[in-house]
Formats: sequence, C-alpha cells, structure tokens
Amino acid sequence: VDVLRLGYRLGRDPRITTHLALVGRALGADRFLLAGDEDPKMFENLESVADRFGGGMETEHVHAPMGWLRRFVEEDAGDGSPGIAVHLTMYGEPFREAIPRIRRDRPMVIVVGGAKVPGDVYKHCQYNVAVGNQPHSEVAALALFLDAWYGESGSNRSFDDARLIIQPTANGKRVRDLDREEE
Repeated sequence: VDVLRLGYRLGRDPRITTHLALVGRALGADRFLLAGDEDPKMFENLESVADRFGGGMETEHVHAPMGWLRRFVEEDAGDGSPGIAVHLTMYGEPFREAIPRIRRDRPMVIVVGGAKVPGDVYKHCQYNVAVGNQPHSEVAALALFLDAWYGESGSNRSFDDARLIIQPTANGKRVRDLDREEE
C-alpha cells in the first residue's frame, strides 16, 4: 500500500503532510509519495522516526503525479500489473461500503489531495471514497480508512527493528531504549 499526497506546498503544508506520512507508516503503508514542492527535510524527518521507532517506509518525490497515477492504474503498479487507486474525498461513496469491493491482490495507492485536487484524479482512481461527507482532516480520513482496511493488525503493529519501544500505560510515559539496554 502506497500513500500519494497531492499538491504539497512547502511552508504551508509540512505539518499535515508529515502527519499523513506518520499515520501511513504506523498503520500499514509501505511507501509515501509526495507530489508538489520538493522537501528533503521532511523525508529526513520521516527517516529519523523510522530509525528510532522501526518500520521503515520508503519515501519518494513524484514530479508528474497525474502521469504516475495513470501509469499505476493502467500499465504497471510496480509488479507488471495494473494497480488499484483509492481517492479519499468527502465527495465519494462511504468507505465502509467500498472496502469489501476493493481487490486485495494488486498493489494499491491511496490518493490524498491537497488544496485543489485535479479533476483527473476522480477519473484515474477506481474508487473515490469518503470518510463522512463533511469537511475534515485528511489525516483522520487516512487513519480511518487504513484501520478499516487492515483491521486490528494495522493499529497493533510492532516493528522488529525499533530502537525505542513505547510501552502502553494508563498513566505516564514509558519508553524502552534498546540502545541503552545493550550497553
């Protein structure tokens, strides 16, 4: 599963876009694709999180997102077969109704728009799905979609390569630092 963030604007969207990548990583996405302004610092920050908490996720800047998306769904999703594109939009069909119909035997990209989504996105994506039909956060939409897609296995993931492990607790903060334990 990939997440494609459209229309990124450096200086305006870093926080929300970083949160999209972090949610994608934590809940099961394998790759985060950024379309719009280039931001190497964001990719460095994401790599730093993966280095400390495990679960590395590939990151890539996409220069021509509509061409990339068209090729992904028509020609080659990376394994020689066409992929499945799911566009998160408040104008789509309810996501819980769409998920059972989405093929799971092909690579999938979840498209998350920015300030203005090109009309071609609606044409290229096989599924235009909504997490509610009211304006809301695209981060919340991605989290709810991935939770429904993966079920409990998404939100209960653990990463074998983690250096820092957060230990659940009702009060306070407990973090195991495996680097210190090895000394």
